[in-house]
Parts: sequence; C-alpha cells; structure tokens
Amino acid sequence: MEKQMKAWRLEKMGGKLELKEVPVPEVRAGSVLVKVAVTALVSYLKSYTEGKLAVYNPPPHEFTMGSNAIGYVEAIGQDVWHLKHGQRVILSSHITARDNVSSPVMILLGITKNGDAALSAQLDYPDGTLAPYVLVPVETLTPLDGLEAYSDAQLSAVSRFVVPYGGLLKGHLSAGETIIINGATGSFGASAVFLAVTMGASKVIVTGRNADVLRSVAEKAGKRVLPVVLSGNIQEDVAAIKNICGGGADMAFDMVGNAKDPNSTLSALYSLVPGGRLVIMGSMTVDLPIPYTYVMLNSWSILGNFMYPKDATRKLLEIVKSGQLPIDLISPIIFKMSELDQAMDAAAAATNFENVMINCQS
Repeated sequence: MEKQMKAWRLEKMGGKLELKEVPVPEVRAGSVLVKVAVTALVSYLKSYTEGKLAVYNPPPHEFTMGSNAIGYVEAIGQDVWHLKHGQRVILSSHITARDNVSSPVMILLGITKNGDAALSAQLDYPDGTLAPYVLVPVETLTPLDGLEAYSDAQLSAVSRFVVPYGGLLKGHLSAGETIIINGATGSFGASAVFLAVTMGASKVIVTGRNADVLRSVAEKAGKRVLPVVLSGNIQEDVAAIKNICGGGADMAFDMVGNAKDPNSTLSALYSLVPGGRLVIMGSMTVDLPIPYTYVMLNSWSILGNFMYPKDATRKLLEIVKSGQLPIDLISPIIFKMSELDQAMDAAAAATNFENVMINCQS
C-alpha cells in the first residue's frame, strides 16, 4: 500500500485550495482506513471554500474537504470487530461522540463542528473524503452487503435519502397519514417525497413555487403525490393545501433552502390538523414567527431536527434492498479528482435528480 496520496486541502474557508501530496493516514484503535471510491459533493461546496458561509466551523488548520462517500475497507484498527478488509461500505459524515453522556458532541467530517465543545472530536478526525483514503471512526460506516446489483455511484444516492429519512423518523410518520413536504423542489425535499410514499403515507402534498419541478416530482413519485404551487400569500396557500388534503395534514416536513421569508413554512404549519407535527430541517435567513396561542390551542408539535440517528443508514439500506426505494432515479454525474472546480460548479447547478461526485481513485 502506498504511503502518500494526493488530497484536496483547504487552508481555511476563503483560503487556498489545492490538490497536494499528504501522508496516507495510519489506522488506530476504534478507527477504519477506507479506500474512497466516490464522494458526493454538497451543492454549497464552492461557497464554503470561498468563505461565504460564516455559520460553518471548519477545522482550525489546513484540512481535507469531503463528506459522505462509498468506499472499501483498507485497514482495521483494534476494537473493530465486524468489518472485514475489502468490504464495501457507505460512510456517513455525521459523527456523534460515542461517550455515554447527555449531550454528545457532533461534527460533520471535513465540513464543520457543532459548537466549541466539539473541537476535540474535529481535531481527532479533521480530514474528509476528497482523497484516495480517509480515516474515520468505525461507527460512521455501514456495510453494503447484499447490494451488489448497485454500482458505487448509484449507492452514493443513499446519503441523499438518509438526511430527510431522519426528519421523517423524528416526526413519527405513520402509514395512512397525510404529510406536507415543503421545499419539495430541492434535492433533500424531493428525496423526502419518495421516502414518505415508501413509508406508507396516504397523501403526500408537495409544496413549492416552481410549478414545473413540482409536477416532475409528482409524476415520478406516483398518484399519491399531489402538488400545490405556492403564491406566497399565507391565507391563500393554506386554503389550497387544506383543499387538496381534504381538511388538513397530520404532519409537515419543512426542507426549505436558505428561505428569505417564513411564509411557506407558516403555510405548512397552519395546514396541520389539531395535534399535527411540523419538522424543520431546512435553512432560513429570517426568524420563524410562531403564533403562541394558535400553536397551544391546536396542540401542534414543532420539532427541529439535525441529520439522523446512528442506525438510520442501516435501516434505510434494508428498504433499498427490498426494492421499495428507487435510488436509481438519481443520476450520477462523475468527475475526476483533478476536476474539482468544474464539479463544484456542477453541484451548485444540479437538479434534484442529479448527484455530482468525485471518483477519488481517478
């Protein structure tokens, strides 16, 4: 095995980004060295590298970028008992401390940390997947046994689905319920639509402002998916949603992206039946004004959710194995390691049915 590799290193957000030679990490207790096949790019990666996303907290020194990936076990540290050399795995960038404490720290590998308390975790695992090899804690890996019919690039789409899956689990979506997916025109929102259908929702109301994209999502996801094009007027939008729901929804899943106003989220909230749940997982540049008395009188639950439980990927893979979740609807767009700049532009422009990734062995 080689001792050196070329990785995409970022000096700091807004600093120098270059493909440079670094040592291949050495495995240690509790960790696994993964040979990275493909790593998907987040849509905001170029803005991140240019220092335009001040909310993120990257490692305090030069680091390798990159998050979720498909790869193969290269070396195994002590205290790792189930994985085998050469086994194909999916890597989750969402790392939660394994310590048995009430508030375990969290980081997103190669991207950010959740508060200053997570610095120690980030320093232990600062480097992401834009490299031929990556060292990760064993709990970030899930075996891909039984999925030989899918290519590495196809299985990369699982990471697109697992994020909204975490939100649907948080909201306890049950078979037979009506759910609103707000922000259904985005990549995570569209994935949530297919998940809601797979999980047995009787009606999936997809909302957004792009009529063509909503129609495309509804056509691909089936007859239980019903689009509502939002006007931005809360009263009108609530009336339209309730009309197509047949009275109201049991749950709303909100995945708006960098919303400039709260109107679509409030429209989803006001369209709930008494006792309904709103799960928020998106991003908004303004505050969300909550009508205290209205929420109390309707017994609504408003739930924030970040990422997904540790066992979510394993459970989702069982759904994929059963053939109920059409991950092959997501088209891979693959770039070479040397083409990161073009790939970041493509990721920013990608549709909700495209997945831009880097072949880390190219």
